[in-house]
Amino acid sequence: MTETLDRRVPLATVPNMRTLGGLPVAGGVVADGLIFRSATLAAVAPADGEALLGLGIRRVVDFRTEGERRSAPDVLPGRVSGVALDVMGDHARDLSASLAHLGLPGTGSGGAAGAGDGGVVDAGGGADAGADAGSGAGSDAAVSREQRDLIRQQVSEVLGEGRGVKLLEESNRLMVSSESALAAYREFFMLLSEPGDYAPTLFHCTTGKDRTGWAAAAFLLLLGADEHTAMADYLQTNADILPMIEPMLERAERGGVDPALLKPVLTVHESMLQAAFDEMRARFGTIEGYFTEGLGLDAARLETLRRRFTTAG
Repeated sequence: MTETLDRRVPLATVPNMRTLGGLPVAGGVVADGLIFRSATLAAVAPADGEALLGLGIRRVVDFRTEGERRSAPDVLPGRVSGVALDVMGDHARDLSASLAHLGLPGTGSGGAAGAGDGGVVDAGGGADAGADAGSGAGSDAAVSREQRDLIRQQVSEVLGEGRGVKLLEESNRLMVSSESALAAYREFFMLLSEPGDYAPTLFHCTTGKDRTGWAAAAFLLLLGADEHTAMADYLQTNADILPMIEPMLERAERGGVDPALLKPVLTVHESMLQAAFDEMRARFGTIEGYFTEGLGLDAARLETLRRRFTTAG
């Protein structure tokens, strides 16, 4: 099985989508057709909506903040229910929740108001500052040379010299241990382990890499996948997300911002997920400790998750 060819779901208006089915876990592989991940669903074309239905998807879990959802709401086909679980509610201006400012599908040509409504760069290095600046830079609207110079300086100050990656490493730690993240992921895994008939589920955030990335990694580790497998799925985003981010980088370049400053925060790096792994071990010891102590799931729920989503390879 090849990651790129076998697990990718190539829908033009559902970027960065793939199934977790087929990945190796304890006792076999993840069952196919039950659980999927993606980026934003804010611009789903009718044909792609029908494709989601054809895959059997009947529930979508949205990990975005209220601001992200308001500025770019999901477009769901009939017979698909939506559930909003705000992972970064305690940190709505975090960089991971501000990438909508860079002009993602469904937000218009010049970016959206996204999570951190505002657009004033935080001189103290606030995490959403670079995203706000990138939105201004990426817009096709006319800006003066002075504005372009200011935007370029602000983006460089916030995201340059590896600072953007460091901000997202901290974001990944928050996704493991902040109160809003624990509450959101608890509800997510409660939905996946609810008794009775299961609704095949797609989960997503804005770019489908940070909040979605930790949900997928935690799910895989609980089912007995090794960290290499979880990391490989995480890094697959760097290939799958390219069609989504290339227009954003082009807009930024037209606005005078070096795309090399923005690309590191629009892609994933091993150190980001590793930061989440380290936080999980520091706070909870093991993945089972994360699920039982952090999320409050009992042994019966964990057994349901493992039984429901594992099939013989």
